[in-house]
Amino acid sequence: MNTNTISKNPPPQPSEESSPVQPEAWIGLDWGDKNHAFALQDRSGKSESGTIDHSAENLHQWLGELAQRYGSRPVALAIEASRGAVVHALLQYPWLKIYPINPVTSARYRSAFTPSGAKDDLPDAQVLLDLVRNHTDKLRVLEPQEAVTVKLAGLVEARRAMVDQRTSVLNRLTSLLKSYYPQALQLLGDLDTELAVDFLSRWPDLISLKAAKPGTLKRFYYQRQIRSDELVQERLALIAKAVALTTDEARVSVAVLQLRQLLDQLRVFHKHIPLLNAEIKVVFASHPGADLFRELPGAGPQLAPRLCVAFGTIHSLYPDPSSLQKYVGVAPVREKSGNQIWTHWRWQAPTFLRQTFVEWAGQTVRYSAWAKIYYERMLKKGKKHPAILRALAFKWIRILWKCWQDQTPYDEARYLKQLAHRKSPNAVTI
Repeated sequence: MNTNTISKNPPPQPSEESSPVQPEAWIGLDWGDKNHAFALQDRSGKSESGTIDHSAENLHQWLGELAQRYGSRPVALAIEASRGAVVHALLQYPWLKIYPINPVTSARYRSAFTPSGAKDDLPDAQVLLDLVRNHTDKLRVLEPQEAVTVKLAGLVEARRAMVDQRTSVLNRLTSLLKSYYPQALQLLGDLDTELAVDFLSRWPDLISLKAAKPGTLKRFYYQRQIRSDELVQERLALIAKAVALTTDEARVSVAVLQLRQLLDQLRVFHKHIPLLNAEIKVVFASHPGADLFRELPGAGPQLAPRLCVAFGTIHSLYPDPSSLQKYVGVAPVREKSGNQIWTHWRWQAPTFLRQTFVEWAGQTVRYSAWAKIYYERMLKKGKKHPAILRALAFKWIRILWKCWQDQTPYDEARYLKQLAHRKSPNAVTI
C-alpha cells in the first residue's frame, strides 16, 4: 500500500441533525483494475491518500489496519455503486458504513470543480470523499439484505445471464444452419431441445442425413417420444426430396466443426439451467416474503423469485411507492427549461430490475383482467407496446408496495371491487 503525506486541517463539522452518530473517519475509495485509490479524513482533521495494489489480501490487510486504528468504531466509506464485487467484501466489516455513489453523481460533482475535464484516480477518490464527508444527508447508507435474499438475487441473475447466453448461441446456430443446412430448421423447428441437439450431432449435414436408412430415422424419432406416423412420414418425405444448398466440402466441413462447438454449448445450458431452476425453487420457498409473490398473476416460477428479490425484506429501503418506481426506472422524468416541458424515461436505472418489472407487467396482461383492459385502452390511444408496459409496471409497483408494506398477498378480486367502487376506467364491466 502506498500512502501520501498527512495534513492537519480541521474540517468543518457536519450538523448533528444530518449525522447523529459521527463517524471516526470518512473515506473515498476508487476501485480500479490493477490498484485502488483512497482518500481519507478523520475527525481530528488528519487526511491521507494512497493506493492499494489489487489483491484480496491487500484489501483485507488495509481494512484490518483501519479497524485497529479506529477501534472498529463507525467509518463512512463512499464507493461507486457499480463496484458490486468489492462491496460484498466490504460488507464483512460491520463498522463500515458504506455509501454507494451513482457514477453519474460523482462525474457531475467532479465536472463542477474541474471544468477542464482533467481526471485521474486520486482525484476520483477525493471526489467520493468530498461527497460522503460533506453531503451525507443527501446519501443513503447501504443496508445489507438478509442472506437468503442475497443468495436468491445471485441465483436469478445468474439464470438470466445463462438464458441470454443460450439465446445468443441459438441465434448463431440458426444463422449457421441457414448457410449450409436449412432443411434442419424445417425438420426440427425448436432448436432448444434435446431432440435437436441429438439430431444435429448424429446428422450434422444433409449428406449424412440422406444416407440414413428410413428405419434408422423412425427409431430415432420413436425413442424420443415422436410416435405420430403422419408426422414421421412427413419428415421422411422432406428428407427424401431435400437438395443440399452447397456440396462444397471445404465449406461444409468447416460449418460442421462450428456446429459441434455450438451443440456442446447447448448441452451445457441444458444441464445447468435446470440445476439453477431447482436451486431457485428451494431458496425461494425458504424466503420470508415468498407468499407475497408466489401467486401473483403471470409471475410463475421464474418471475416470482425475481419480484421477491426486487423488494427484499428491508421495508425502510423504499419508504413510499415512488422511491421504488424511480429506482427501478419506470417512473418518467419531467424536465423544464423556460417555457418548454418534456418527459423522458429514467436513465441509469438497474437494467435487470427494470426488466423484471416490465417483463412481468407484460405477463399480467394475459392473467389480470384490469391489466388487460388498461393495455387495450392505451393501444387505442396510440401508445406503443414498450411504453404501455412501463406504465403498467409503474401501476403494479404501487399495488405491490402496499401489499409488501402490509404483508398481505395481492387479491385480484378485491382489487377489482376497489376499481369498480372508484369507477376506474380499468374496472371490469359485467
